[in-house]
Amino acid sequence: MKLTKFIFLCGEKKSETPTTIYVLDSQRKVVCIAQDSFYKELSPEEANKAAKGQYNFDHPNALDFDLMLQTLESVLEGKVTEVPIYDYIHNARKEGQSMKVYPADVVLFEGILAFYFSQVRNLFHMKLFVDTDPDTRLARRVTRDVEERGRDLDTVLTQYMKFVKPAFEEFCLPTKKFADVIIPRGADNMVAISLIVQHIAELLAVKKREGLQSPTNFEVESSNGTPISLVTDIKGPPSKRRVGNEYSRPH
Repeated sequence: MKLTKFIFLCGEKKSETPTTIYVLDSQRKVVCIAQDSFYKELSPEEANKAAKGQYNFDHPNALDFDLMLQTLESVLEGKVTEVPIYDYIHNARKEGQSMKVYPADVVLFEGILAFYFSQVRNLFHMKLFVDTDPDTRLARRVTRDVEERGRDLDTVLTQYMKFVKPAFEEFCLPTKKFADVIIPRGADNMVAISLIVQHIAELLAVKKREGLQSPTNFEVESSNGTPISLVTDIKGPPSKRRVGNEYSRPH
């Protein structure tokens, strides 16, 4: 019997997938895991290519599939699980650090190849494809890579045209057919996000009716930190806690 509900979000990078979850209660019941946590360790030659923007991180071979599957299965079974922390500046996992994910009722897993591997895909209870305008994705990617990751514009654009766009069309876009729900306009689609939040709340409500103390108070935020939906029904003033700070904490 599956103890945890898995909800998966797929879409091209920088599509503003609504995966920053805040729980408004003393207990966490929703956690997020990113596909990027499972990038493979690079050889010296690959690391040199990555530093020059010449390594394809959007190809399925860039991911450690075995570790991804093992980790997600562990989370699904309700076990306390260590998830790697990826350093985008140095293109490597942070040595000696991980995120500890505690048992949850709902787990959101997001990434451009979330639907690609059939064994992982079969774990899904609900599959969401976030569909955003290509120009918007590119603009957000340029801003992120230049301002947050210290990359020059030429490198970002070259990498996008050589790797990101072709990989999206070959590996990500075809998996759209596996989605249960397609979300046009990404996090700007307030109606779709509200329906998804309502669905998560219903999952938690079922647990509560079964006698388990599962809160249904949580809000979903877009990646720029603006709340886009809120579900509340628990009495008393809640305390806002970010999952990544409290229950998925680095060592």
